[in-house]
Amino acid sequence: MSRARAQDASTCGVSAAIVVIEGKWKTYLLWLLESGPHRPGELRRKIPEISEKVLTQALREMEEDGVVHREVYDVLPPKTVYSLSGFGRELSEALAPLSDWGHRRLDRLTAAPVAS
Repeated sequence: MSRARAQDASTCGVSAAIVVIEGKWKTYLLWLLESGPHRPGELRRKIPEISEKVLTQALREMEEDGVVHREVYDVLPPKTVYSLSGFGRELSEALAPLSDWGHRRLDRLTAAPVAS
């Protein structure tokens, strides 16, 4: 679903929510930011597989969606810090049951007998 269509009031609420977290890294970034504010360099070190371009794009989209707050400090060298907004904390709480379900699914997969 396109980001523009996800803003249509007649769109399914789940679809509108998924647009905010879709992509390979947004849920991981959300999870990391739950523990507190992070600078972009810290996020890159914690997710070495993500490129700087993709990290910046994901954080900008999350900021546009109101999930992440970006604070720029007027110091040299420039300092930017990202944190969850109140709306982002709500999203994180809403995703907690889905995370629990995912862990139960992983437990089932590891407990399933291997087919020979």
